[in-house]
Amino acid sequence: MAGTLYLVATPIGNLGDFSPRGVETLEKADFIAAEDTRVSVKLLNHFGIKKPLVSYHEHNRASAGQAILARLLEGETCALVTDAGTPAISDPGEDLVRLCGENGVAVEAIPGCCAAICALAVSGLPTGRFTFEGFLSANKKERRMALMRLQNEERTMVFHEAPHKLRVTLADMAEILGDRPVALCRELTKLHEQTLRTTLAQAVAFYGEKEPRGEYVLVVGGAQPAEESSVTLEEGVRQVLRLRESGMKMKEAVRMVAGQTDLNKNDLYEAVLKAE
Repeated sequence: MAGTLYLVATPIGNLGDFSPRGVETLEKADFIAAEDTRVSVKLLNHFGIKKPLVSYHEHNRASAGQAILARLLEGETCALVTDAGTPAISDPGEDLVRLCGENGVAVEAIPGCCAAICALAVSGLPTGRFTFEGFLSANKKERRMALMRLQNEERTMVFHEAPHKLRVTLADMAEILGDRPVALCRELTKLHEQTLRTTLAQAVAFYGEKEPRGEYVLVVGGAQPAEESSVTLEEGVRQVLRLRESGMKMKEAVRMVAGQTDLNKNDLYEAVLKAE
C-alpha cells in the first residue's frame, strides 16, 4: 500500500507560528523533502526533530520527484516543506502533488503560514475576491506583458517580489496599471515587519530615496469596473503602442486592447496606424 505525501506549511519568520500538528507530522514522517536542507535543518533542530532529509527544489524537481514517488509507492510517508510558507503554492511542489495524483498516492495538506494571505489580510484592500500572481518575471518584456494582461483585472492582485527587483516592478506597475492603491508588506511575522499603505506612484517615489530591504508581498487594488472606466480611443492607442514596444504583433495587440475595452477593433487599428 502506498504511503502519503504531507504538505507541511512552515513559519515565514516567527517560529512560534509552527502548529503542533505540523510538528507532529514531521515527527511521524519517514523522511522529509526540503527546498533547502540547510534551512530546514534549523527548523528541525529547534523542535528536536531528527529525520532523514532529501533535497527537492526547482532545479532537481524531475529526478528528485521520481525518487520521492518511488519511496511513496513502497509505503513510506514523506513530509514536503519549503524554506517558508505553504508548499506547492507558487512552488515546484505542485509538480510532486500532480505526480502523486497520477500514481494514486494520497496527498494531505497540513495548513499554516502563507505570506500572500497574511499580506492580503492587513492590506486594507478588498479581500472578497483576489488573484494571486506570484513573482513577475525578471525579464522586462515578459514582466510588462504580464502586467498589461492585468490592466482590466477588477480583483485585488497579490504579488511576491524580491528587494533587488522592487523598484523596476513598481515603476512598471505605475506606468501600466495606473496610480492604484497598493500595500507593500515586508518581513511579515519577523522583527522588522512593516506594511506601507500608499499608491503605486507614491511607492515609486518612496523607494527612489529608500533602499528596499527584505522580502515583499505587494497587494494592488483592482481596476474600476468597465462601466465606471470608459477608455478613450487615444488611451487605447497608447495601450497598443506599449504592447508593440514589448514585442507583441500589431493585430494581437489591437485584439487584446479591443477585447479589454469597448473600443471598436477596426477603429483602433486605423488610429494606431496613424500614430505609428
